Amino acid sequence: MTTQLVGDLLILALAAHVFGADALALLRRLAAVGVRAGVSEMTRHQRGDGW
Repeated sequence: MTTQLVGDLLILALAAHVFGADALALLRRLAAVGVRAGVSEMTRHQRGDGW
């Protein structure tokens, strides 16, 4: 394990401890936005291709 990886993991652990449930809620919202964008992109391509 490199020292940079250890540092990144420590920062991640500290952020998870500090932000806790707020970080999980934010990640869920970001995932939902990503899914919506993906579905929107798929339907846009399907309409353009004549499906």
